[in-house]
Amino acid sequence: MTDPPRVLRASEIGEYVFCHRAWWLHRIQGIAPANIGPMQDGTARHAAHGRAVQRAEALRRAAWVLLALAFLFAALFLFAATH
Repeated sequence: MTDPPRVLRASEIGEYVFCHRAWWLHRIQGIAPANIGPMQDGTARHAAHGRAVQRAEALRRAAWVLLALAFLFAALFLFAATH
């Protein structure tokens, strides 16, 4: 009986493109990288950066909403001042 086809993930392709030998050692031979600590630190830093980007995006949206409200209140003030 044949084994089911192996799923090839994007991270595997990236690992292979970066270093064919590292891909072979990790995915085929099952040898874990020696720099696990720095890799985990990098993953944590990427996650923190992602959260910072999400916060910045939320603040940008809030700024647009506040700007629109400022224009609305300015228009209402000018309308009330002329009538």
